[in-house]
Amino acid sequence: QVHLVESGGGSVEAGGSLTLSCAASGRTVNRYVIAWFRQAPGKEREFVAGIMWSDSMTYYGDSVKGRSTISSDYAKNMVYLQMNSLKPEDTAVYYCAAGSRWPPTEHQFIHDWGQGTQVTVSS
Repeated sequence: QVHLVESGGGSVEAGGSLTLSCAASGRTVNRYVIAWFRQAPGKEREFVAGIMWSDSMTYYGDSVKGRSTISSDYAKNMVYLQMNSLKPEDTAVYYCAAGSRWPPTEHQFIHDWGQGTQVTVSS
């Protein structure tokens, strides 16, 4: 089991930036891929970005491609999601997740979730 704790959410105006952090812990954490998902009220959970611990390969969802960067610090077991040019439609709860399939786009293949962090973008 992988324990995940997100931080860094908050409120920002449209066009602004935020960086979310995910602290991962667990005996086998480096065997998994780490992903960010988000869920807005009344909508399904949506894949945002994913990264592999082994070689830092990344993969992005269409909604954030070109505006966000996922990165990792292997030594600290930390994963980051830097989001730029934020839009009101980016408003959601953002979840850090651990899975074993690449790319980690399908939430049914995720086996551990963080508690989520709220991101609110005002127009």
